[in-house]
Amino acid sequence: MREEFRADLHIVSQLLVDMAEAIRVAMQNATRALLRADREAAETVIARDAEIDLIYRQVEERVADLLARQAPVATDLRTVITALHIAADLERMGDLAEHVAKTALRRHPSPAVPAELRGVFGQMAAVADRIAEKIAGVLSKPDADLAAELDRDDDAMDDLHRDLFAVLLSDDWPYGMETGIDGALLGRFYERYADHAVNAGRHVVYLITGETAAATTTDTGPVE
Repeated sequence: MREEFRADLHIVSQLLVDMAEAIRVAMQNATRALLRADREAAETVIARDAEIDLIYRQVEERVADLLARQAPVATDLRTVITALHIAADLERMGDLAEHVAKTALRRHPSPAVPAELRGVFGQMAAVADRIAEKIAGVLSKPDADLAAELDRDDDAMDDLHRDLFAVLLSDDWPYGMETGIDGALLGRFYERYADHAVNAGRHVVYLITGETAAATTTDTGPVE
């Protein structure tokens, strides 16, 4: 029975790694669509979001099955429940990448952001990619120190988010309300992507150490 539990848990762990890799590619493609007006990249993100959702459902089903058949306790129970929380954060990260792609597609064939914002969005995308890479890494090989680094990466994303709003709210912003709103929402998508990654990292730290930290994401608005 113990060997069967470990085998099932390994499958869940691999599904989480698959999700993490998929959401990283999704945001890479979404950023390409955003900054280069790449319609194909945007459509790829939207089409493949269903694959991320499918993996999430597979994690849910396997966790439910493990709870029903194995009735885990103590560390085993913590491992199973933590996997479910991580999967939920990864699924939301995939949704946020899809939101970026849909914004890019809505503005196509024009770029979704003006030249003045492409630099900061390029930097936000770089931080998002670094974060997604670390999440995939710590899920493949749990490392509490690497997972804890995500808080610092999130600080960098927050700084860029503030830089973005400084541009959007400046007196000489020339592009009107609609473009400004798009810019604000896009910034929020990247910022929330990082927040969910931090949450996933904190779940990994909890899994390894048993120590909890306050969640970064607290609201349940549609941008998640």
